[in-house]
Amino acid sequence: MSWSEDMPSPDLASPASERASDAGLFPGDSGSLPFDARRVLCQLLAGPSLDAERHALLWPVLLREEATLRARLCELFLDLVLDRDLRVAFVRQADTGELEAPTLLRSSPLTFIDSVLLLSLRQRLAEAEAQGQRAVVEVDELHAQLGVYEPPQGTDRAGFTKKLNAAIEKMKKNNVLQPIRGSEGRHEVSPTLKLLFSAEDVQALGAVYREHLAGPRPGDEVVPEEDD
Repeated sequence: MSWSEDMPSPDLASPASERASDAGLFPGDSGSLPFDARRVLCQLLAGPSLDAERHALLWPVLLREEATLRARLCELFLDLVLDRDLRVAFVRQADTGELEAPTLLRSSPLTFIDSVLLLSLRQRLAEAEAQGQRAVVEVDELHAQLGVYEPPQGTDRAGFTKKLNAAIEKMKKNNVLQPIRGSEGRHEVSPTLKLLFSAEDVQALGAVYREHLAGPRPGDEVVPEEDD
């Protein structure tokens, strides 16, 4: 659910100090954050991200309350990642070193197809940015490009297609792929992907998949692909 779409708009033009009802918002409320800052905090925790385009009302609140929100998230062992140029923010588990801190964020395991799709999209993003362009992909193009990872002919081709479609839907659900209005089947790769995968990550993951394409070496253990 998007807070900016499904919740009434707060009076963001007024400073928090002028909104007397911000303290004690409901019976038993012992919080001290103003209402709009709590909404930003909820959106960050709900994930996967908050950005200026989709959350136009919450974005200025995030910038205004950044220090306070960072402190609240640190109390949960979480780190706020805020990129003002990309105009996007999200939270991730803080690096607590040897401190055995509990993990609050839910993780979504990636299948093999999820991983190769992410790698492909990250590479496309890098190529587009190098040319000063938006990274735009088509669903049919992704199917053709990732077909090299399809099991040998005679196996479950329909199953592979199903898994790839599921991976694409997962990327859309998490805003990694954003539909382009009026252009069915075409999506823009979110620039935030580069915040999640560094160039070093891409290089390391690419090496693993090149080995996969080269086939197993003598003595390698054969691991069956994980089902979705």
